[in-house]
Amino acid sequence: MYSFERQTLSNGTELILVPKKSSPISAIMVLVRVGSQYETKNINGVSHFLEHMMFKGTKNRPKAIDISSALDGLGAEYNAFTNQEFTSYYAKVQHTSFSEAAHIIADLYLNPTLPKEEIEKERGVIIEEINMYEDTPARRVQELFIQVLYGDQPAGWDIAGRKEVIRTLSRDDFLSYRNTHYISGNTILIIAGNYTPKTTKDIVRLFEQLPPQPPTPLPAVSESQKKPAELVQFKDSEQTHVVLGFRTCDIHDQRRFALEVLADILGGGMSSRLFQRIREQLGAAYYVSADADLYTNHGYLRARAGIDGAKTEVVIRAVLEEFVRFREESIGDEELNRAKRHITGKLLLSLEAAEEIGYFYGMQVGMGLKPIQPQELTKHINTVTAMDIRAVANDFFHNAGLNFALIGPFKDKSFIDILNT
Repeated sequence: MYSFERQTLSNGTELILVPKKSSPISAIMVLVRVGSQYETKNINGVSHFLEHMMFKGTKNRPKAIDISSALDGLGAEYNAFTNQEFTSYYAKVQHTSFSEAAHIIADLYLNPTLPKEEIEKERGVIIEEINMYEDTPARRVQELFIQVLYGDQPAGWDIAGRKEVIRTLSRDDFLSYRNTHYISGNTILIIAGNYTPKTTKDIVRLFEQLPPQPPTPLPAVSESQKKPAELVQFKDSEQTHVVLGFRTCDIHDQRRFALEVLADILGGGMSSRLFQRIREQLGAAYYVSADADLYTNHGYLRARAGIDGAKTEVVIRAVLEEFVRFREESIGDEELNRAKRHITGKLLLSLEAAEEIGYFYGMQVGMGLKPIQPQELTKHINTVTAMDIRAVANDFFHNAGLNFALIGPFKDKSFIDILNT
């Protein structure tokens, strides 16, 4: 369906080209292998803060308005994101304006000035962003779940950081961090859609100016658990938000395909087991879902729901019972095939946009996988058997490895007795 080309530039920067001449859109994405998992505690949040600062001015466009007005004037859709392992900057635009948009993204990545006065102003923006997350319990409870899983290590810290650290980060901290991680060996340049060879050459020439440096190593994740763990946070609210789940495997493990199908059966859509049981039968939740989130060197499966607080224990028991069913019962053909079609259908629909197909290949490269075509990924999903799913459930769904996070109107309340059943 899509062709792609992967090259390694002379300085070690990875280049991924995904041409689609029929598209009216072109996109540029710069992916850098650095995120919160690379941080130390005294600079937790610097990856995300730096992402904001990259838009605050460059040598060629000294002010933030120079960047935003130029991209807006092209009709571009642009943004950036930070997660545990990656930070990325992107823009997509009509293909006739792609050269200009690509040069702007290259400029902000390669030539940021990080003005001190803008750092001071942006502190308040970041802190308000953290406040927003804290006031959004459906999101915040997922961060608590990560804390339960990984504790006081980079994999367990919030991506946005802690307010006390955000208030103290200096310009030197940003410069040191950027000089360490925004290097050729960590950079993946992705160009997708309807672009010209000349534009590609021009942009590649800019990224070849990065001095050749090897990638920085990804810190290891410490995994240790001998009994169920919980984190309950009080919030005087009508709705209670819960997440339950287990550590699983990383993205390189071949069991990931079975795990993905299991997660879809568990909570991947309105026909999933959790949706039917918790929302349709119990009437206990508005949102309910499950997913497997896998990274380069760790991963987990989680089920989450926003529920009626009075039904909290009933819902917890229902989720635990569904976990056990995967260990003890085989999936029927109808349910298995429906989940496979759901996964592969969503995948192909998601790849209609130029930037999404670019990230599809770019993330594989970034995580050290051999990039495969969407069709090959669907083949892996379609070969998953009921026996594979039962086996992966028996590998990971053990009471001693259970983790639980909750935000709701519970003071001095523990759910460990239920988790131990």
